[in-house]
Amino acid sequence: MLSEDFIQTLLLTFKLSFFTTLILAVIGIPIAYFLAYKEFPLKPMVEAVVSLPIVLPPTVLGYYLLILLSQDNPVGRFLGAVFGEPILFTFKAILIGSVIYSLPFMVQPVQAGFESLPKSLIEASYTLGKSRLTTFLKVILPNVKPSILTGIVLSFAHTVGEFGVVLMIGGSIPGETKVASISIYEEVEALNYENANLYALILLGVSMVILATVYWLNKRFSRLG
Repeated sequence: MLSEDFIQTLLLTFKLSFFTTLILAVIGIPIAYFLAYKEFPLKPMVEAVVSLPIVLPPTVLGYYLLILLSQDNPVGRFLGAVFGEPILFTFKAILIGSVIYSLPFMVQPVQAGFESLPKSLIEASYTLGKSRLTTFLKVILPNVKPSILTGIVLSFAHTVGEFGVVLMIGGSIPGETKVASISIYEEVEALNYENANLYALILLGVSMVILATVYWLNKRFSRLG
């Protein structure tokens, strides 16, 4: 029988992944749209900053977030005042870290989808008198659904497997910041391979189901298209 701590850890893991993906969908799609259709001198630099978490070691990102969110930093003090408590080693901290760490996994697929969309389709909408907002909502978004779905799935799956960033700014507080990846590490350290294997199998199974679903949906969208 699964222990309460085991279930709590899994629920926290999926809670973090869900809210991270939700926030990334809200902010990542506009960023991807901006980068796909706007040209400006500093665009390569902005794209590099967005993509940096892909190549940056998680502990490096976690270290700088640890400094940024501490009470010794103006940003950390401001967030502490907003939330009424120091933000480090709380769920809010690992949520902020997860959003930053998984940002490119949302932005890059969606940006590629926007860039692959024929410009004639957008121009035709404008010619018919449709506004930019209407064109975005009724022409552009429906045609990049596979890319958005890919971004959502990659962001969710990437967050599920986070370790370094979460550990640096969240630690391992049961019910607050202790997610499955950290639990696997701790169980292996304690030579409790049975629990570590159970965590790993569940995460592996969830990841496989999610990826299989997205491939199936993408094939279906391509046939419908």
